[in-house]
Order: sequence, then C-alpha cells, then structure tokens
Amino acid sequence: MISKAASNAVVLVSRATLAVLIFDGFLCGILSVFFLPTYLGPVPFPVSALLAGIANVTLLFAARKVAEKPLAIASPLIGWFTAILVCMFGGPGGDVLLLADWRTAFLLLGGLIPPGILLFSWRLKTLTAPHANPQPGAHSRSSTGSSVR
Repeated sequence: MISKAASNAVVLVSRATLAVLIFDGFLCGILSVFFLPTYLGPVPFPVSALLAGIANVTLLFAARKVAEKPLAIASPLIGWFTAILVCMFGGPGGDVLLLADWRTAFLLLGGLIPPGILLFSWRLKTLTAPHANPQPGAHSRSSTGSSVR
C-alpha cells in the first residue's frame, strides 16, 4: 500500500513533468518557425516541418507516460500550436515571422497530421477496448430461452 504523501509526490512529479513537456512543445513551435526559411543551396528546404512532426510525436509519447486524460496527453501539441499562432501575429514594427507561403502550410500539416493520427488511434483504441465486467460473478442471460429450473 502506498502512503498518501508518496501518492501526492507522484502526482506532483507527473504534473511538473507534463508542464515541462508543454513548455517543450511551445519551444519546438518557436524553433520550427525560426528554422522554416532554411535553404538547401538555392532551393527552399523546410526541414523544420518534418522535424516538428517527429518532435510532436515524441512529446506525445512522453506525455502518455505521465498522464491518462486525453486532453493532458495532447497538451504538448496544444503548446506547439499556440507557439505557431503567436508567431503568425505581427510584432510592434509590423514584422511577421510566418508569411502566407507554401512552407507555412507544410509546417502546419507536418506538425499536426502525424501527432493527430497518433492521438486518434490511441483514442480509438481506448474507446473500442473491451470493458471489464463490473460484477465478476454476474453472467448475462442468453436470449435462447433456456433457463435452469
């Protein structure tokens, strides 16, 4: 049996870890925007879109280790998307980090679709998992009409 103090410590560490993962998602969003306009020679090469998808999937796996609720598991992805939204707004001098370009769409698709598919598959697996019988001794009656007399 675990004591109440140890249980509270586990909950506190889990929440702190989740907060760090949310911050990591936000930081990943900022860095993926900063590295979006990279070039490979004369050709635009938005490698940060691919890396953002990989990082978001990794953050979701880490969040799943410390959280059980779907919203808590998805919170690093929400942090990443919040950073992207913040970068879409202009600064005080009218500077904009994300322009209306194909690379921005590629960043959004690359950063949201792989973790979105992963979250969907986890949720679908949770919803379709067979539920345990609430009363172990209870048996359901068959509809054939046969009964023990």
